[in-house]
Amino acid sequence: MMGGPDTHDSSVERMTPVVRRLILLRHGQTEYNAASRMQGQLDTELSALGVQQAATAGAVLARRAPRLIISSDLTRARDTAVALADRCGLTVTTDTRLRETHLGDWQGMTHLEVDEAMPGARGQWRDDAHWRPPNGESRVDVAARSVPLVAELVEGLPDWGRGPDADTPVVLVAHGGAIAALTAGLLDLPVRNWPVFGGLANTSWVQLSGHGDTPTWRLDVWNASAEVADAGVQ
Repeated sequence: MMGGPDTHDSSVERMTPVVRRLILLRHGQTEYNAASRMQGQLDTELSALGVQQAATAGAVLARRAPRLIISSDLTRARDTAVALADRCGLTVTTDTRLRETHLGDWQGMTHLEVDEAMPGARGQWRDDAHWRPPNGESRVDVAARSVPLVAELVEGLPDWGRGPDADTPVVLVAHGGAIAALTAGLLDLPVRNWPVFGGLANTSWVQLSGHGDTPTWRLDVWNASAEVADAGVQ
């Protein structure tokens, strides 16, 4: 008889495609969000509603049994990450590369105040991923600092996407603008197409799948909601 069980099992594992699951979760609501005020890298806290949103999202995503949770170091993201980690028995690691886009002179201003000071600028910012607010970052800048983090995770987690726990995701907790930039960067979209991604609601998430040893990333889900996931559950 040719080959034993170990030979067969290792052969099957080698033939099984590698698919890495990556979830990008936006933080819960802040008072700045509620007031349509630009946060950028200002370190704001979750509102009472944001705390509830983080708990709801944590309950849903904990069912996915994340293998690792990394968060922006800004309080609103870190506290959202902890709400998930506490349900999973994990510890949150923070990384400054997941911070929100630095909005420069716009930070702390409401949308209306920005529109009064620089008419048409917010539209230009939305439509051109190379455009920077005064003294701030572009989405291209944000992708340049955040995409390498994912590359490091691929390199440092050799069993990610393999074996019996292949579907367990890595979760990155960040911010709407940062998630859009990171998603576009991982998908290697032409920069002119980056504005196709609409806004991401508080505590909604994106899922990408990285296929192959050197992953080609594909978008599975955009703007998934814990409230929708729990619809009908009492």
